[in-house]
Amino acid sequence: MIGGAQPKVLLTQSEDGTLHLDERFEEIFVNKYKLVREGDGLTKQSEDVCWLEFDKNGKFKAKHKDIAVGRSLLMSPFSESFTWQTTDIKEIIEQREDYVKFKTTNSIYELYEILFR
Repeated sequence: MIGGAQPKVLLTQSEDGTLHLDERFEEIFVNKYKLVREGDGLTKQSEDVCWLEFDKNGKFKAKHKDIAVGRSLLMSPFSESFTWQTTDIKEIIEQREDYVKFKTTNSIYELYEILFR
């Protein structure tokens, strides 16, 4: 911060009472994805997600940005200390721009993209 300068406001409120997060705040502090497991309600959040593809021997083959049957969801961080990984997807039940419901080998999940705009 520059000496004598005011710190940036990260949250503002419009006249109608709606709260708005600053874009930079969202980039730094906000988890953008929420995964909920049907049945027990287990909930995980992460900043990003990717979809992993494995070969017939179960070895990593490729990383993708899009969901597809046979792929596995991986929640960030993308390292050995990841947030969560599902088993492979058997069926995509419902899909919209900011939501997907899918069935894996073991469970049914709902993945939400958290939008602030």
